[in-house]
Amino acid sequence: MTVPDARTPGPAPVPWGGAEPYAPVGVPLVDLLDRVLATGVVVSGDLVLAIADVPLVRISLHALLSSVNERVPAPWPDSGPL
Repeated sequence: MTVPDARTPGPAPVPWGGAEPYAPVGVPLVDLLDRVLATGVVVSGDLVLAIADVPLVRISLHALLSSVNERVPAPWPDSGPL
């Protein structure tokens, strides 16, 4: 048995049978929010206040959005790090 390498062609591509190959796929907002909150998401951004192209203030923002489950115990003793 030989090991395939980069020069070995793979399977042939399957042609698309739909009318619009790049048509948007509809996802309900409720399903999207449920998936995002179940897995968690990190939102990051930078805010720079400048006058005449001179940056005066820079603020970095980071937020973690996730759902809370009471059935999962806290990793800290006495239910909190503080």
